[in-house]
Amino acid sequence: MERLTTLYIDKEGHKFSAAHYTIFSATERERLHGHNYSVSVQIVAPVGNNGFSADYNLYKTRLATLCEALDEYMLLAGDSPYQQIEEAGACYRVTYAGQEMLFLQSDTLVLPVRNATVEEFSHYLLQGLLAESAGDDLREIELCVASGPGQKGCASWRKP
Repeated sequence: MERLTTLYIDKEGHKFSAAHYTIFSATERERLHGHNYSVSVQIVAPVGNNGFSADYNLYKTRLATLCEALDEYMLLAGDSPYQQIEEAGACYRVTYAGQEMLFLQSDTLVLPVRNATVEEFSHYLLQGLLAESAGDDLREIELCVASGPGQKGCASWRKP
């Protein structure tokens, strides 16, 4: 019988600081603000004959790289049905509810998400971790993004 183990990785260094706004509808959104997000992951993997299931350091490095890629940026929801984003010189011009906002391209990431929320960020980062972990013998992953104590969104993957 196969033995599975759940590894928990929740290091203080797995974090990113970013600005965003959440869109609630075609006419209502939050004001621009920021968070210090933290990222954690649970990985279910089989235990080998040596009593070892996965290399913590490998996954810690992968998470750190994913977090670093988002750190200190303005994060925009590129797939939102409520806003339009276009390049305007050195800026992105965002049109939402008849208003225009300009963000420097060098300070901004347009992500393939529908909204700038912890739920969407968790799915985005999970896809990145899965891409980096292709070929690893994993059974399940749950990746969580917290915007503060007691407030997080998690995305899950299970091997088919």
